[in-house]
Amino acid sequence: METIMVYLENMFANLPRTPEVERLKQELLTGMEDKYLELKREGKSENEAIGIVISEFGNIEELTAELGIEPARMEESVPVLTEEQAYAYTDAKRSAGLWTGLGVLLCAFGVGFLIFMSTLAENYGMSAAQSSIDTGTVIGLIGMFLLVAIAVGMFIHSGMKLERFSYLEEGFQLPYTLKQNLQRNQANFALTYRVALITGVSLCILAPALIFAAAYLNDNYAPYGVTAFMVMAGVGVFLFVYYGNIQGAYTTLMEDHYLTAEKKEEVRAVKAVEAVIWPLAIAIFLFTGFVMHRWDINWVVFPIAGILSGSFGNLYHIMKDRNPS
Repeated sequence: METIMVYLENMFANLPRTPEVERLKQELLTGMEDKYLELKREGKSENEAIGIVISEFGNIEELTAELGIEPARMEESVPVLTEEQAYAYTDAKRSAGLWTGLGVLLCAFGVGFLIFMSTLAENYGMSAAQSSIDTGTVIGLIGMFLLVAIAVGMFIHSGMKLERFSYLEEGFQLPYTLKQNLQRNQANFALTYRVALITGVSLCILAPALIFAAAYLNDNYAPYGVTAFMVMAGVGVFLFVYYGNIQGAYTTLMEDHYLTAEKKEEVRAVKAVEAVIWPLAIAIFLFTGFVMHRWDINWVVFPIAGILSGSFGNLYHIMKDRNPS
């Protein structure tokens, strides 16, 4: 049966992806399956049954001519992804997720280190003579900016690893066997992804409890609780980013095979908004931390930025439907 499915996929490779064509494809598949099973019951061998089925159902030109379906124009055709390209993309997404997640984790550690050192200096009198900034804050700032600088390098490295796959944004096709293999890999990964997602959510929900627990023991310990909060939340976000990137690779390969002009426009619009939202979120986070000294609550800008970024695609789609051009 797999040979028949592969043959059918190749037959329809150059046809436009319309509901009519998909319906015709499904009807043909059903008919070919029924005929194949009938021949097998009659005692035909595997090769004989496949050969007869293909010979009876294989003239796609006559069927499309009767229905008035024209082959896809050259500008609408999309490349067929090879197995090497598909797995190279999943490996690159996994690696990019690791570097990006570690970068986010280092940023969280950096902020936590600054708060920890500033509090330590304040509690144990490590202030520098004739200076408006205590020694602990100076050490914390140096450590934080060093970790953030390393994190930025990781972000850049992560982005460069995915640059060579930008052609996927223009759409592609998957051979049937490759699609089946990817579906099996995605199914095997599903449990790992769910566990990572649940763990990440749990860590982010429980992290603020560390602040209250530290404050309950002693008001002076509250900043240490904030430090512990940053570390725990950073680990949770790392799980989101790393395993989310792997899941995102499967989602891209399995769902985004063919992009219409409208879909391409939506992808570009979402990327443009993300390019503004995240730098703005970082700027707000640093301003409210260093100027307003609200490290205890300013972390919420990142979940808010994530919600806004994730919701923009749906909002854009709704607005396009209301105002068709």
